[in-house]
Amino acid sequence: MLISSEVIKESGVQFGTSGARGLVEQFTDNACAAFTYAFITSIQSQFEFKQVAIAIDNRPSSPQMAQACAIALQQLGLKVIYYGVVPTPALAYVAMQDNIPCIMVTGSHIPFDRNGLKFYRPDGEISKADEQTILNATAEFEAVTDLAELVVNDKAAIQYIERYTVLFDSEMLAGKRIGIYEHSSAGRDLYTPLFEALGAEVIALGRSDEFVPIDTEAVAEVDINRAKQWSQQYGFDLIFSTDGDGDRPLVADEQGNWLRGDVLGLLCADAMNIEALAVPVSCNTAIESCNLFKYVSRTKIGSPYVIAEFENLIKTYSSIAGFEANGGFLLGSDVEINGCLIKALPTRDAVLPVLMLLSAAKQQSISSLVNNLPQRFTFSDRIQSFATEKSIAILEKAKESPQIFLDNLGFNNLKVESMDVTDGLRILLADTSVLHFRPSGNAPELRCYAESSLMVKAEFLVNKALKNIKML
Repeated sequence: MLISSEVIKESGVQFGTSGARGLVEQFTDNACAAFTYAFITSIQSQFEFKQVAIAIDNRPSSPQMAQACAIALQQLGLKVIYYGVVPTPALAYVAMQDNIPCIMVTGSHIPFDRNGLKFYRPDGEISKADEQTILNATAEFEAVTDLAELVVNDKAAIQYIERYTVLFDSEMLAGKRIGIYEHSSAGRDLYTPLFEALGAEVIALGRSDEFVPIDTEAVAEVDINRAKQWSQQYGFDLIFSTDGDGDRPLVADEQGNWLRGDVLGLLCADAMNIEALAVPVSCNTAIESCNLFKYVSRTKIGSPYVIAEFENLIKTYSSIAGFEANGGFLLGSDVEINGCLIKALPTRDAVLPVLMLLSAAKQQSISSLVNNLPQRFTFSDRIQSFATEKSIAILEKAKESPQIFLDNLGFNNLKVESMDVTDGLRILLADTSVLHFRPSGNAPELRCYAESSLMVKAEFLVNKALKNIKML
């Protein structure tokens, strides 16, 4: 017999900002089974269920990982419902409606040589405390020798589309031309019928048979240029895409300019008349300065922290939500839209924000909606293959003297106003600009975010900081 905690520790797989992540070779059949056993046994005393749902993204490694998880569930005497390739929020939504747990096999936006597992209890995404319980669980299980054959159930895909189409008139998007940048997104087969059901003309773009690691926080130069070319070629009102598992949106306006995820989230929350927000510390300060919300709470980066804050907000406010700089929108309470009730979905979702944006833009362009907001511009990028230990060491030293840290990065003319260590190191500068450094929780990367009253300044800050930090 194998012990789950021992197998997990030997695998080297760790929890990041959202889900367990690691190299594909670390996710052996037994490692997947260990995580599954640990997850299920850790929640069985709190919930009653006889079924568990599983879905995957389009990574080459995902089907086998799902099969290994399914074998473990069958060994536990549970029925497996397999929804195939669907977005993470589609899986989470159907599982929550059925009051059962679910497991999503996905590495989100990270490269295809890596993968991951996301776990949902019947009441939603697991917490950071749940993660520790899973890591420390000592569930016994038999080594996996055979893999389960899985048959796709289409219920999750159907319910996910219906969740949104019932909110709007079937002609809401009549006259709109929308491009869907499909690449290898887990939701690529759902988005065209969804937008067409609302009256839009849809053109599919960039479908790929190979996995494409789209990062909605660090859009590749090739995708920046593609969007502008596509908009000019087709005359789009909007281009929509997502990351690998379809929980983070990537939206371009009518000119092909990609919107920052927190700007999209702000516009969505305003269109939904949300009273209070929970957002990570890295999000744009226009969220507060626009004065559209009764209360804004800042959290550490990662959906579990945003969700945890919902418990505090719901005590005072009737409509609550959250979003991240990467664009994922989390609905923390039931909300009425056009006379219809949309149920809470406290996990990242890509579809709700784009539909609310389109609803708000019926009488004006998307770019005009963006331009009406306080003009605070954010930019972010990352250094890949940068050891997490090195990132932590650099930032710990920087916290001791942020001014010297800035000087060493070549910013001798910038003065530190204050610093925030909620998550990483966020430096507020005397000229109102912001520089924020943080090791990624999912991969060996160092991320840098900047905010300024000018986009060129934000880009300059990030590019210079990342170039020079390599030499520290």
